[in-house]
Amino acid sequence: MQTRRSFLQQSALLSMGTLVSPSELFESKPYYFDLHSHPGAFFYKGSGEYGGDEGVHKTFLEMNAAGVSGVFVSLVGDMSLLQKTATGIKPVKAYAKGEGKAEYQKQMGIIKSLLAKEPVQLATKKTSINSKSSQVAVYLSCEGGDVLEGSTDLLDQMYNDGIRSLQPMHYAPNPLGDVQTEAPQFNGLSAVGKEVIKKCNRLGILIDMAHASFDTVKDTAAITTAPLILSHSILQLAEERPIGKRAISIEHAKLIASTGGVVGAWPSGFNTSFEDYVTNIKRLIDAIGIDHVGIGTDMDSNFKPVLNSYLQYPTLAAALENKGFTKEEVRKVMGENAKRIVSN
Repeated sequence: MQTRRSFLQQSALLSMGTLVSPSELFESKPYYFDLHSHPGAFFYKGSGEYGGDEGVHKTFLEMNAAGVSGVFVSLVGDMSLLQKTATGIKPVKAYAKGEGKAEYQKQMGIIKSLLAKEPVQLATKKTSINSKSSQVAVYLSCEGGDVLEGSTDLLDQMYNDGIRSLQPMHYAPNPLGDVQTEAPQFNGLSAVGKEVIKKCNRLGILIDMAHASFDTVKDTAAITTAPLILSHSILQLAEERPIGKRAISIEHAKLIASTGGVVGAWPSGFNTSFEDYVTNIKRLIDAIGIDHVGIGTDMDSNFKPVLNSYLQYPTLAAALENKGFTKEEVRKVMGENAKRIVSN
């Protein structure tokens, strides 16, 4: 395992072309934010698919080395309902009563235990983000409202546990609304789904519309009193691309922007290369505006990622500048847009 200082040296070399001290790096660093991450695929802990705590530790060290200011670290609410197949991830069952809550509590216990050993700040407020801190502010999120089991009851506990973003849909169909990659059940949000949105607004939990169908996003945008995020996706292209069902239309993206929200540009294997990813970020900015685009890496659980280390964040910022964006515009995309909507 490399030391923290060696990661800082790598980051400095990447971003400045010359070695600088850690104090100099953090005095000048911009806000970098990731709207969606699964460090070390921690949610697998206890199963044969888990790579070990070392992978979690490495990812957090790389966040700090790259100067990442804030990140949403996401539980996977429907993890035990899914199966990997040759054609992608497929839902294979639904939760029986009590199983969703138990899965949530298990994963919350795992991540809290891991975070206690890491050089990070567990964050619940916007003021937790400090651009001069050498430790990333970790906000907790949950990908998949399946854990709610068709009720709003668990939301109070989730908020008290530190959850500050809820993604109602993932891959498994659930009682809250329609999933992007499955046949519709409700043609949008269900009645209980609408109650979940309203309660999240009251509590101060951001709503993340990743994996939700267009009609579900449309229904949510119509009732939310807070900006929405769509933490990790990319604009559709006419040509066939891997995992194209997870891409969104311009109209879909504009629904998020209409709430004052942010779409996280996703560096998945939908993109043919890192350079193609940068081009696709520009397409997204051109479609919905510079104030509504961020970065959502899906780190450590992404499909054939074209950005696979936080040490590439300075490189990504430089690539956006090379696309013609100003330093101020790049800072918005790399983190300041996300910071703006993090719950107070």
